[in-house]
Amino acid sequence: MVKRLITPAVCLFLLTVLLTVIWLPAQAQTQSQQLTVEPDRTRLYEGEVLTLTVKGSMEIDINLGNLFDFDMSNLPKPDIEKVEPDFEILAQNQQYSIRTVNNQMVGEITWTYQLAPKNTGELTIPALTFKGAVSEPVTVEVVDGSPPDQAAPGRDSFIELSADKDEVYVQEQLILTVRLFFRGNLIRGELSEPTHPHAIIESLGRQQEFSRYRDGVRYRVVERRYAIFPQRPGTLKLPPVRFEGQARDASGSLRFLRDSEELFEVPVNDVPAKFSGETWLPATGLALEESGLPPTLEVATGENITREIRLTAAGLPAEALPPLPDAVPDGLRSYPEEPERQTETTPAGLTSSLNQSVALVPVEAGQMTLPAIRIAWWDTEADRERVAVIPEQTLTVKDPNTVAAASSPQSDQGKASPEPGAATTEPPASPPSDETGPWQWLALVLGFLWAGTLLAWWWSGKAGTATPAQTDNRDEDTAFDRLIKAARDGTAETPELVVEWANMHSPGHGFRSASDVVDHFGDETLATELRRLQARLFAPGHENDTWDGRPLARALEQIRRHRQAQTSADLPPLYPKGLS
Repeated sequence: MVKRLITPAVCLFLLTVLLTVIWLPAQAQTQSQQLTVEPDRTRLYEGEVLTLTVKGSMEIDINLGNLFDFDMSNLPKPDIEKVEPDFEILAQNQQYSIRTVNNQMVGEITWTYQLAPKNTGELTIPALTFKGAVSEPVTVEVVDGSPPDQAAPGRDSFIELSADKDEVYVQEQLILTVRLFFRGNLIRGELSEPTHPHAIIESLGRQQEFSRYRDGVRYRVVERRYAIFPQRPGTLKLPPVRFEGQARDASGSLRFLRDSEELFEVPVNDVPAKFSGETWLPATGLALEESGLPPTLEVATGENITREIRLTAAGLPAEALPPLPDAVPDGLRSYPEEPERQTETTPAGLTSSLNQSVALVPVEAGQMTLPAIRIAWWDTEADRERVAVIPEQTLTVKDPNTVAAASSPQSDQGKASPEPGAATTEPPASPPSDETGPWQWLALVLGFLWAGTLLAWWWSGKAGTATPAQTDNRDEDTAFDRLIKAARDGTAETPELVVEWANMHSPGHGFRSASDVVDHFGDETLATELRRLQARLFAPGHENDTWDGRPLARALEQIRRHRQAQTSADLPPLYPKGLS
């Protein structure tokens, strides 16, 4: 019975010892034997990561006293902290193995360190110690800059920086392109953003990702673009753009990536002395446009006119655009709205706009001259000054009350008074007759009958046309209200509603398209706004354009008012000509 109990106990003990030897490096009384230090290369470029492998071995003495007293945190390590003056320790890993040499168990430990050089030149990895063993010092050379061949074998990642100009003016746009090339499957990565204390830097949209070959090596590329506006003359020197990350290669090995690149120094020139403008505007393009004024430049006192001025620039942010002048002559009241500024990012850089809407109300009759608007700017492509101009506009303001009062007496006087010096003849007076013959009585009866017939004809015509006219007016009002709402919203049915309303407003013309309506009325604002609406609805690349339907609505309202006034002036007289 005792033998049966002792045999399983001995087997269990031996099995426990065997598992301990295979899976756990026992904490024991040890004696260090050797320590080796091996870098993966002895020459590297600034920004690259060095892989350092350190191997140590020791004899292991296993006994029952230390078998169950094992602690991973107390495992010995070499004094790797000695490398920190010249290297930054990015990561570390360790592996263990046990083998038997001359009936003695020997534990081998391998430490792998990822080291990033802090300086260039010849750097020394000092002698490391481990349980009494000392390694040999190792010297590595860190070369300044980037390798001549960025795609050289063994180069897992690198950064390229490029600018669209060699020199710029102060506040001029400089496009910086940052490209990160890397191989393998990127697990983690951090690419720094360009910064400068005396420059405004705007990101130009989202980063782009694609593949590119360099000397037969396929790289994955991350591209970012920035618009940089230096605010001081002198030299623009950006800090290096840095990248740190981890990637797995085709074999599944994990590699640490670390690179940096610095842009060349860019000269920044001051504002040219010959520039005559009040606000310095270096741009690749600048334009001034206006809309809202009547094509004939004729208005009436008290009429509300909305003038819109738009300033657009390529290569400048909206905050750099100057406020537009708001001077108006005496006799005009000006009510400017808050200006609207917008900045958009494009592959070519920033484009900006400044919209200024002003309500003008003439309060006096006469000639009102709106002064010209001149914006001086510097063409950075041609390296010369240019001026965007809106020429002066002269409005003819009329007082409708004065015109109506003056026209009526003049027409009556022209009919009543003969021309001075003209001879006048009067028909001879017929001698009075006391007798009334039968022919006179017959003529009188026929005259009454003819007058009654004419009165009945006029009354029947008036009664027969009153209701359809009112109905047509109501239909035209409804169609015009629908058109104005569609124009303000910028819907696709606006051109069709323009044709429908125009056929009601001006019957007999048979309008078939919006272009027929534009040709008939000859209104430039209507033509311009309809083209903008059709471009927004149907032209590619304009789907997301913002729409302001107020100019189109005002143009339609002005056409309608002008047509109604003309129709009232052209009404035939109540009595046909020659009827007395």
